[in-house]
Amino acid sequence: MFAARAAVAPWGARLPGGRRLRSSVPPSRSAQSGPARPRSPGTAGRTRSTSGISVDFTETREAYKSKESLELLRSLVVLKLCSYDFLVEKNKEIMDLGETVLGQKAFHQLLKMTFYGQFVAGEDQNAIKPLIEKNLAFGVGSVLDYSVEEDIGSIKHEQKETNSCASAAGKHSLGKPHANLFSSTGEDHREKESEELFVSGQGGWNGARTYSHPDEAKCDQHMETFIKCIKASGGSSIEGFSAIKMTALGRPQLLLHFSETLMKWQRFFTFLATQQGQDGLEAVEQRLELTQLQVDPSATVFICNRCDLYINIIDWKSLIDDREKASDLLVVPNVELGELEPLFKTFTADEEKELKRIMQRLDVLAKHALENGVRLMVDAEQTYFQPAISKLTVDLQRLQNREKPVIFNTYQCYLKEAYDSVTTDVQLSRREGWHFAAKLVRGAYMDQERERAAEIGYDDPINPDYESTSRMYHRCLDYVLDEIALNQRASVMVASHNEDTVKHTLRRMNQLGLLPRDNVVYFGQLLGMCDQISFPLGQAGFAVYKYVPYGPVSEVMPYLSRRAQENRGFMKGAQKERGLLWKELKRRLASGELLHRPLY
Repeated sequence: MFAARAAVAPWGARLPGGRRLRSSVPPSRSAQSGPARPRSPGTAGRTRSTSGISVDFTETREAYKSKESLELLRSLVVLKLCSYDFLVEKNKEIMDLGETVLGQKAFHQLLKMTFYGQFVAGEDQNAIKPLIEKNLAFGVGSVLDYSVEEDIGSIKHEQKETNSCASAAGKHSLGKPHANLFSSTGEDHREKESEELFVSGQGGWNGARTYSHPDEAKCDQHMETFIKCIKASGGSSIEGFSAIKMTALGRPQLLLHFSETLMKWQRFFTFLATQQGQDGLEAVEQRLELTQLQVDPSATVFICNRCDLYINIIDWKSLIDDREKASDLLVVPNVELGELEPLFKTFTADEEKELKRIMQRLDVLAKHALENGVRLMVDAEQTYFQPAISKLTVDLQRLQNREKPVIFNTYQCYLKEAYDSVTTDVQLSRREGWHFAAKLVRGAYMDQERERAAEIGYDDPINPDYESTSRMYHRCLDYVLDEIALNQRASVMVASHNEDTVKHTLRRMNQLGLLPRDNVVYFGQLLGMCDQISFPLGQAGFAVYKYVPYGPVSEVMPYLSRRAQENRGFMKGAQKERGLLWKELKRRLASGELLHRPLY
């Protein structure tokens, strides 16, 4: 039986340095979350120093000692070219023109000397080994990503369906439920306010969909590709990571539909909590008092058998796990009919089977990861896919992260709901006794998300500016670091190119007594970017990783094109990095070290 009252527990235990952790789970539940994870060898029984380790991100000799001078020059040129908007915006047309003028072989060689060589490790598992081994020798690990991906812009039918589904998922509406089915007491909300809370059932998902065998075959092919990547990671480094994308393991349209369904259910909880006067509370602190709800007898039995007099957001979401037994009791408002309808009304039996096959593929990948000593990092994607991706990832973590963190979920902190997502999942992991493992990113689809929100007409899901996104990032990060210090059953990768964020993490680690050798806080940057951050961290003993894409030149072009678009804003602001590259080149020239070759 769920203890829904846990959502409003008082302030928690003190952390090192006297700071209090705001806990939404009472001490009795913390004690039930399982034994603390053993520390790394050499740390047990020792006094934990909080004096900190100093890392200098301006000392170019140390930062770039793994690079030859030609590599520094290439970085300087490529980063400068990436700062020009017209080159980024027209990169696909420019690449097509270059291949036409120079021919494929010569143009691919040019790319290997420039953009491909900067951001991609090589064409296959054998080609990437030298770079991985060199980085590892200088303290930097790898997150391998086989970056062959389709350019969905060329698949017009699929793109049209995707846009239609996203449109349905994006519009929020709420009808007035019938009082004898599932209404809530309290003030009536204006129709305009209600429309902002719920996802409409209109759009591309009302009709029946058929099972597509070619899609399933392609997903199985992608799984085999990920298995090769996992094996390559296991054979190239110790305790490496391998990245996977959920949209490669299941139809994007299915993930859209499932995401829409999950958001309907979540927004129904938010609406009911608001009616009970809890709209000012954090998501994990909100709870519904069941005595204030008018529920039909069957629904009353279904809910009350799974909770006490109160139900919080964690318990509410868990009701979906029982949908096969009581799908007709999970209902949400329909604005057009003015009544409640089953949440999974438009979800077909074939789609349920497809979801099970996605989980089967994830289970296969997790087993290969365990066999090869590799951790899986599930990448975040667009917001209209993300609820389904996060749900499936958390379900996998509940199975695979019992003994140690194997599956890492990704949280995009440019989303307004990022903190709610992080805190809810941390509380769930603590309640069920598995390791919470997260990668925190700012986000890569800002322009695309805003354009789609404006076009379709739903609230912009993105924080208003970079500063607010940074505040959200640090807020999420602080919460996870506090959880690590308190329970030692969580891990986090700080995937950021922002020097202030890295310094903030180091300060918080010092305050909380978290040591680099504890191997619970990781840092991550993209290959070809921010070496002045990655390598000093690695040489200081911190766990730091480069996100290492690989694949054939011709097939990695869509990846390079997308990365150029996603990182356009950062590239324009990489003036400091270019200045450090110039500084090191001039130092080598003045000291006679221009022919420097790394020793490892």
